[in-house]
Amino acid sequence: MAEKNVSATLTIAVPAGTVFAVLTDPATHAAIDGTGWVREPVDRALLTEVGQLFRMDMYYATGYRVVNKVHVLEPPRVVGWFTGQEKEDGELEFGGWTWRYDLTPLGPSGTEVTLTYDWSAVPQFIRDRGIRFPPFPPDHLVNSLHHLAELAGASRLAAGSQ
Repeated sequence: MAEKNVSATLTIAVPAGTVFAVLTDPATHAAIDGTGWVREPVDRALLTEVGQLFRMDMYYATGYRVVNKVHVLEPPRVVGWFTGQEKEDGELEFGGWTWRYDLTPLGPSGTEVTLTYDWSAVPQFIRDRGIRFPPFPPDHLVNSLHHLAELAGASRLAAGSQ
């Protein structure tokens, strides 16, 4: 694939603030994930600042853990993170791929959400390991956005009934 990123866009009938709140809660990430690889958050604190780390337990053929580092956070419009791993000595190593959600408010009750997976900064030595980018089919992003829409809609309904 010549491209270095893939993205999908969906309009959700929920305000941007509600969508952003779902995205910045690591406890929702397994339900949003379109691959089924994301399992449980290790770090459950809401994402509130650039540089914040949050770890997730994952599963793809075997269990593993990733560490994510927030690289952009502009409430309620943008959230994104680098994904990597924590080595045995505690050093963090990021592979050069990022996840990013861009939210465009469409009035008081709608949001256009674009999810982008970008692997343009993956170094050659990682590419030489035979890892395919993206490591999932493109419909993964569309599935994730539909899951996000369901969660954000349910979150809005729950907030309205309180």
